[in-house]
Amino acid sequence: MGDEASDTAGHRARLRSRLLDHGGEGFHDYELIEYYLFNVIPRRDTKKIAKELLREFGTIGGVLTADATALARVDGMGDTSAAALKIAHAVAIRMLKSEVAQRPVLSNWQSLLDYLRADMAHRATECVRVLHLDSRNKLILDDKMSEGTIDQAVLHPREVIKRALEMSAASIILVHNHPSGDPQPSRADIDLTRTIVAAGKPLGIAVHDHLVIGTDGHASLRAMGLM
Repeated sequence: MGDEASDTAGHRARLRSRLLDHGGEGFHDYELIEYYLFNVIPRRDTKKIAKELLREFGTIGGVLTADATALARVDGMGDTSAAALKIAHAVAIRMLKSEVAQRPVLSNWQSLLDYLRADMAHRATECVRVLHLDSRNKLILDDKMSEGTIDQAVLHPREVIKRALEMSAASIILVHNHPSGDPQPSRADIDLTRTIVAAGKPLGIAVHDHLVIGTDGHASLRAMGLM
């Protein structure tokens, strides 16, 4: 037992030294999770837990965005360690969102995509949100409008425009994710976008884009000429 504890302490010390000397760039995904967890689970082999998390959820993004209950069910995990992973994800999302909020969205497009992909690409259910922008294209509100089953969320065009008017938005950007990972827009996505564009036009609400987020990338309906 003493030798095992010594080996674990030595391994953790070596990881800590690598992190402090070189940052996390050279770490494998499992090592990043392992290091984070051994601050929360001090007396367990967190390498084994980290590898099991990646087997269960596929990628580091999948681990961080997984449901807390599902995380806690993985052998060696629990509510405390699941909460630790969720707070790590929340911090990352908050940092990315602050980058979006500080500058006009249309001139800061890559930051917007980074934020949306980090928050939505690995979700197991479809989520629809509307970004409300002011006349200078700065973000007023990132509004989650609907969250549905694994492949369908309900969004009513009338409610989208009503909400935009309530927020005094000059324009909006529609966003949703495809849990399948494929961001290719469906016929329903295209039809819904065109209906919202038509509803907003006479009321002075512009629709800049409809972005579809997946693990395989993103699709812009405007860039594809579909709106």
